[in-house]
Amino acid sequence: MTTINSISANPAAASANSATTSSTTQESISSDFETFIRLLTAQVQNQDPLSPLDSTQFVEQLATFSALEQQVLSNENLGNIAGMIGDLHALAAGEWLGQTVTVETSWVPFAGEPVSFKADLPSDIDRVALTVRDSEGNPIWTEDLDPDADLHRWTGETSSGGLAASDEVYEVAIDSFRDGEYISSIVPQVVTTVTDVSSENGSLRLGTAINVSGDLNTVRRLN
Repeated sequence: MTTINSISANPAAASANSATTSSTTQESISSDFETFIRLLTAQVQNQDPLSPLDSTQFVEQLATFSALEQQVLSNENLGNIAGMIGDLHALAAGEWLGQTVTVETSWVPFAGEPVSFKADLPSDIDRVALTVRDSEGNPIWTEDLDPDADLHRWTGETSSGGLAASDEVYEVAIDSFRDGEYISSIVPQVVTTVTDVSSENGSLRLGTAINVSGDLNTVRRLN
């Protein structure tokens, strides 16, 4: 099961919680380590001189001691790393929340407002065709886009003359042509606003106002 830790309204709180958990774990291991040292010391001090502790058993206990010591040091390092990651997540949240960005997605929720998007088009094309399909794959709108335009948009209009149903998800496809020959399909980069930052399997994901999330490296900030 994947665990996602969201950072939105209070990013510092998430970092503090992570540090608290790490500190609690560290204190537990340190306590066990100190208890082991006391027991081992008492055992050595109170052993019978005529029947000393078996050397093999003593070596095994020393090995356990060494392993515990390494675990304490490892957990200290892991705690430091977790704290730094939490700080980076908090920093990312403060940097991205509320920013206008583009998210690469072919499936776009429609909320009754025009959907604006960009597209990385191949060079020297002379036609760009937009096709919008419903969740069942039926085309509900087609039009030619201006290949030289930096920003495009779908108003929600359908071929039947009405408006697309709100709160539905539609597939937006962009096809490019040169001299009437099909060149490629392009995934649209939908313009939206960042609403939350989350951590998923160690990677940052940005949630947006259109309920579409994307990895940090796939989301582009608009100037």
